[in-house]
Amino acid sequence: MAEQELQAKAKEEAPAHGERVRPGRVFVPAVDIFETPETLVLVADMPGVTGDKVTLDLKDNHLTIYGEVGPPLGAGETMVDQEYYTGDYQRDFHLGSLIDQSKIEATMKDGVLRLVMHKVEKAKPRKIEVKVA
Repeated sequence: MAEQELQAKAKEEAPAHGERVRPGRVFVPAVDIFETPETLVLVADMPGVTGDKVTLDLKDNHLTIYGEVGPPLGAGETMVDQEYYTGDYQRDFHLGSLIDQSKIEATMKDGVLRLVMHKVEKAKPRKIEVKVA
């Protein structure tokens, strides 16, 4: 297998879908999605976001992830030059009938949101036992 060089991905600013009541930029968080026989796991990278500043809204199979980032300046500091832009994070997903929406679990640690979305019983793969007559 050929080796790949790791390359940094630039932040992508989210398109505005309406008027914001909070000033600043909104970025699309990078996500990885993993599947097990029982779950789908979504991992979203949202640097600077703490667990109390994450909002997950679920309505009509539409999941919205929103993370709010506070100002990067400390007390008494004034911005002189800025090369790294901070801002809030937002990403939307459509959840199909595969996910049991009442069993979604979310944890936030070190700016990484982890959603564990359990599959509905009928979507889980299973083996059927064959009985010998």
